Parts: sequence; structure tokens; C-alpha cells
Amino acid sequence: MSNIFSISPLDNRYWSKVNELSNYFSEYGIIKSRFTVEILYYEYFLQVIDYNQLISHDCLKDLILKFNKNDALAIKKIEETTNHDVKAIEYYIQKNDVIEYPHLVHFGLTSADVSSLAMTHTLKSSIHSCIIPNIETMLLILEINTKSWKSIPMLGRTHGQPATPTTVGKELKVFYYRLNNQLEELSQMKFSTKFGGAVGNLNAHMVAFPDINWEDKLGKFVESFGISRQKYTTQIENYDDMSSLFNNLNRICNILIDLCRDIWSYISMNYFKLKVVKNEVGSSTMPHKVNPIDFENAEGNLMLASTLFTFLANKLPISRLQRDLSDSTVSRNIGVAFGHLLLALKSINTGLKKIYPDEEVIEYDLNKNGIVLAEALQTILRKDGNLNAYDIIKDITRGECITWENLKNTFKTNLNDKYKDSLNISEQTCEIIDNLRPSNYIGNSKN
Repeated sequence: MSNIFSISPLDNRYWSKVNELSNYFSEYGIIKSRFTVEILYYEYFLQVIDYNQLISHDCLKDLILKFNKNDALAIKKIEETTNHDVKAIEYYIQKNDVIEYPHLVHFGLTSADVSSLAMTHTLKSSIHSCIIPNIETMLLILEINTKSWKSIPMLGRTHGQPATPTTVGKELKVFYYRLNNQLEELSQMKFSTKFGGAVGNLNAHMVAFPDINWEDKLGKFVESFGISRQKYTTQIENYDDMSSLFNNLNRICNILIDLCRDIWSYISMNYFKLKVVKNEVGSSTMPHKVNPIDFENAEGNLMLASTLFTFLANKLPISRLQRDLSDSTVSRNIGVAFGHLLLALKSINTGLKKIYPDEEVIEYDLNKNGIVLAEALQTILRKDGNLNAYDIIKDITRGECITWENLKNTFKTNLNDKYKDSLNISEQTCEIIDNLRPSNYIGNSKN
């Protein structure tokens, strides 16, 4: 529930848009995930050491299924005494009547085993449940708009200046292509974690049960979560795979920042219009305003998410000797990064559904800047063998802002007066020039 006294806007102003992440990254979500790992490990451990016939698996599964807010609060109460979050969970489980062998709860584990497996599973689940579906939605919207607007010629701009024409659809296709590439990588991302005791060597397991192949057994336990076990670690996981994940998410953030800024620019140029939302206010004093707030909101949240993902990717793989606690406090902010990313994804999806091209404005601007066909002119003249074609066209076009018809007339005048004897122009070239228009000089941008 949103709390007006909360510090983070994710837990207040934007709660309704990101609350699905609370199942994963809230204090309750973290406790439940660790509790689940502890119960499943307890069940698995008893099987491995041949206590299997003595326990009720259904009762253990019920502990997980029935876990609720009251359980989490009871664990937090124990933590007030232990000052250790994972040990509090262990003590709480040991007191449950269902647990027949409380001395075997958390056996051979360190808190990092439980926390790392729980967090890695949380990350994997939240990615596939919350992040990927919203990216897929965005790709679908982009694909629809790309196809709908692929035949709308548009003035290109490089350095902010008029440049070779393109199409509205193709420019959106660029972002579809980039984002889809990163989604493919994200969907196939490798997830791994440590699960090997106090310093990663399975010391406690092997001294208690030396005849059991613990590398194999614990590897299979971790794999039951759809995660691989890191073979060589200290007390904490290596964080290398997690760092790869955060770098991927950072690239997604950067692509989307680029998209937001381009869309914002096109809106400011009136290339895109915004659908009016009834009763929405654009300004407290200017009644006419319809602002690109979805893209502005997204840009800000993406920059926050990108900063956090970059920091997490760089910091987490670094630790002193066998461990220090800096990774623990840092990793608690992973959910914050995910919250800002999810908020941004939803804002962009909302914004993309509001925009539509103003074809009249786009066409006017394109025709007004017929000068951009200078590239076409110098290129086809070079095809005819004119070595100085670039310099000739540069002399009559650079810095100008004229229509295509005026450019052709200027070129023909100069051709007759100044370059008649120095240019070789074939009949085919003359025909190409006569048929050329800014609107048809678009290469393969319709594809």
C-alpha cells in the first residue's frame, strides 16, 4: 500500500505503477524468498542424508504456501534480538511444530548461500514476470507504428541540421532493432549463484558427511531453481553474471533514453502530435499546453536506473578477501533500480500510444529543405565521371535553404554559365535529376 510518509517516490507517488515488484524486492519479498530457500533446502538436505522417509513433504510445502505478512513480522521481531536477518529466519523455522529436526535447519550453510540463491532467483523471476513483458509490449507498439508510418518521407537531421531524407517508420525501426537485440540477450541471460558454505569450500558439509558428493548434490539443488551453481567462490558469490545482467539493463536504459529524447525532439518540431487526454492539465497557467510528460518522466527514471545499474555492475564483483558486508547493503537497492526501469517502461508505452505524425508539417519541412538533395546531385554526377562534382555542388548549396525546384534551377543556370565545359552529364543522369524529389530520395527506408 502506498504510504504518504515514505521516502522513496516508488513507494508513494508511483506505487500503483510499480507495486508488482514488491513481491520480489520489498522487505517482505526478500524475507519470503529466503524463507522459501531455507525450507526447500531443509527438505532436500534430509533427502540427501536419508531422513527422507521420516518427514512430511506436504507440511513443508504448506509452510511456503501459507507464508504471510504475520510470518514476516514475527521474523523481523526475532531480528531485533539477533541483529542478523538470515539467522532470524532460521530461528523462526526451528520453532515451527512441522520441523521434526530443527538442528538440521540451515545445516552447513552461511547466510550468503541463502541470500545469494534467493536474490538470484528473485532477479530471474522479476525479469521474466515484470521487465521482459513490458519490453515486449514496447516492441509491439514500435512494430505497429513502424509499419503504419514507413511510407511517410521525413527530413533527416545530422548535427541538428537538415540532412538526407528518411521515413518516420524507419527511424522508429532503428530503436525496435536495437531494443530487440538487447531483449534477446536479456531473455537468454545466464543466472548463477554460490552455494558452498562459509568460504565456498563446503567445509561444514564435508566434515559432517564426508562420504557424500556435496558438489553434485548442492549443484542439483541450485539447478532446481533454474540457476547454475558457481564452483569457485569465496563466502559470497562472484557477481560476474549479475554484473552482466546489470550491464545489459544499462544498455536498454541508454537505448530508451535515446528514444525518449528523439521523440521529444520530434514533438517539439511538431512532427509528432500528442493525443489530448480529457481533464489532464499541461500547465498551471497556460491552458493550451499538451506536454510530452511520459517521455520526460521516462528519461529521468531511466537515468536513475542507468546510474544504479552501472554502480551495481561495477561494485558488486569487488570484495575484500573472503568477504565484507558492502555487497549486502548495496544489493538491497537492486529493487530501486528495477522500480525506476519498470516505471520508465510503462511511461514510454503510454507515450508511444499517444503520438501520431503530423504529415502536413513533415511534408512542408521536407520540401522547404530541398537543398538536402545536394548529396544525390553530386553522387550521380560523380557516376558520370565528374571528379569535381562535390566541390561544384558545394559551391552552390552550402549554407542555403531552398526548395528542390530552386536548387535544380540554380544548378542548371550555373551549368550553362559556369560549368558547361567542365561537366559531363549523361541523358540518364538528366532524367534522374528531373524525376528526383525529396520525398522519393529515401533509399531503402521503407523496408
